[in-house]
Amino acid sequence: MIVVENLKKSYAGLDVLKGINLTINKGDVVCLVGPSGCGKSTFLRCLNRLEEPTSGHVYFEDKEVTEKDINKIRAKMGMVFQHFNLFPHLTVKRNITLAPTKLGLMSQAAADAKAMDLLARIGLADKADAYPAMLSGGQKQRIAIVRALAMDPEALLFDEPTSALDPEMVGEVLELMKELAKGGMTMVVVTHEMGFAREVANRVIFIDEGVVKVDRPPQEFFANPDNERLRTFLSKVL
Repeated sequence: MIVVENLKKSYAGLDVLKGINLTINKGDVVCLVGPSGCGKSTFLRCLNRLEEPTSGHVYFEDKEVTEKDINKIRAKMGMVFQHFNLFPHLTVKRNITLAPTKLGLMSQAAADAKAMDLLARIGLADKADAYPAMLSGGQKQRIAIVRALAMDPEALLFDEPTSALDPEMVGEVLELMKELAKGGMTMVVVTHEMGFAREVANRVIFIDEGVVKVDRPPQEFFANPDNERLRTFLSKVL
């Protein structure tokens, strides 16, 4: 579904990504882990061109991700941000329906019906007319996920979706992400939640110093780390 070839990204002469090659297949749940500043979030944001790569190629469903059709790509490769990025002046329901109606993908009535269906699925139908400021962090993030789902994406990108949450709210967001994974959603998740990576991912990728150092199934990744840098990293986070 997603093919990355020799992806590089530099800021003011500092090389953040130094040539990443990766293939993500339909139905994969890929967790990207690594120390802060290693390039995980930059890599994720290059996939849908929220960051412009310095060089290299990204292909989504056999088409190169280009500026020309980037909105079509983003509609099919949804993004969930660390800080929710809900529109504060819009109700929950309008946050969810804005993109599909603005892009002409469905009528307002159809979008409203879909929004209510999705909200009911996560137990937040009673919050449809609330504003983001009236919600807990966990509720905001679940609604941000539902907003991405309203576009019927083929894949979802998650940029540290639980790191801005109070600990007691992390579980409700991870539970929704587990449900999506069980349903076959292709997911690329930058996370510090090693338990989630171990339980839900089918691949865990360790990025360090701007390159992929390890790409393994979770059982091998956590049980037999054969990379010294990964061993050091795991000793600090597990």
